[in-house]
Parts: sequence; structure tokens; C-alpha cells
Amino acid sequence: MITRITGQLVQLGDTAATISAGPFEYEVLIPEFVRRQLQPLINQEVSLRTIEYLDGNPQQGRLTPRMVGFMNDAEKEFFGIICQVDGVGVKKALRAMVRPVREVATAIEEQDVKQLTTLPGIGAAMAERIVAKLRRKMAKFALLIDRDMPGSSAARPSIVEDAYEAMLSLGHSTSEAREKVEAAIESKPKAKSVDELLIEVYRSNRDS
Repeated sequence: MITRITGQLVQLGDTAATISAGPFEYEVLIPEFVRRQLQPLINQEVSLRTIEYLDGNPQQGRLTPRMVGFMNDAEKEFFGIICQVDGVGVKKALRAMVRPVREVATAIEEQDVKQLTTLPGIGAAMAERIVAKLRRKMAKFALLIDRDMPGSSAARPSIVEDAYEAMLSLGHSTSEAREKVEAAIESKPKAKSVDELLIEVYRSNRDS
């Protein structure tokens, strides 16, 4: 199973990226939020985390192996979780994920069914199903840096998640922990450690 592909991004379409790696070119399917992140990287080397699936009808013997690519492990994990909801699957998830993971995760955590129905192919019943199954699993994804925004590539996702977990261990609620960590990221976007973010949280509390 291919879990990562690294090579030159030679072509970027609406639904797929073509990556040249060694003597081969690979077509990697991508959701819209990943396509936007890849746009400024054409002709550069990129590294995508991937999942594989078989596309087609097994009863007719027409199965084609496909790869779906993501910028990091957190995006890949989120996509996999979404695909586990009854009635979603890879194809529907690929079409639906037009917004950054952070926005979708926040809508699920806050049970914002109306917001979820703005995603292509997600009706009210499906949105309710997604919320019911996933809302308790979304906190760390809601803290992801939105890489579509200027200057958002600074703090590494693992640092943000660790800072969030630290806030929870200190007794803060999930919403309060997220709010404080997000504020710290905005104030110190190039933080390189959990301690730096927590110091910024403390500084903000003291100054408020």
C-alpha cells in the first residue's frame, strides 16, 4: 500500500494532481481544499500522504486502483473518518470537501447542520448523521491551521494539538481550550514548541 508519494507536481486539475516520481507519473485524486494548497506549488517537489481504494463495481470485475492525496497526516485521518459515516464513502467525501478541514470539523463539533449542508452532496439527513457519529472526535481537527490563509503555515499541527491537550489537562473545557490556543496562534504564528504557545496563552490571560 502506498502511504506517501513525493515528486514534482507537473499538473494540477480540478480533481487530480499529476506527480512525477522517478520514471513514473502518478495521478492522485484530491479534494478541493487540497487543490487550493497545491496551486502555488506547480513544478515544485511536493510530498502527499495518500490512501488507496478500489474504484468500480466488483460484481462486474471492473476495479481500478486509485490514490487520494493530502498535505499532512491530520487531513488524511480526517478524510478517513468522514468516509466511515454510512452513506458517505470516498467519492462523496472527495466531492464534499471543498472547505478546509478546520471549518468542517468546527461545524461538526458545534452541530451546525446548516453549515454542513452547504457542502456539495451533503443533504440535511446526511449532515445529521455526520454530526451524530463524529462530533465527539472533532476537537483536534477544529484546531488545525487553515493553510488557505496567509501566514497560516507557521505553527506545526502537532504543536497545536499538544497545546490543546495540555489545556484540557489543566481543566479547561474543549471550547475554551480551542479558543485560547487559537488566540495564541494568532498572536504567535511562528511558535515552534508547545511551551511557546502556552506561555502566549498565559500572557494573554494576564493582560486581559
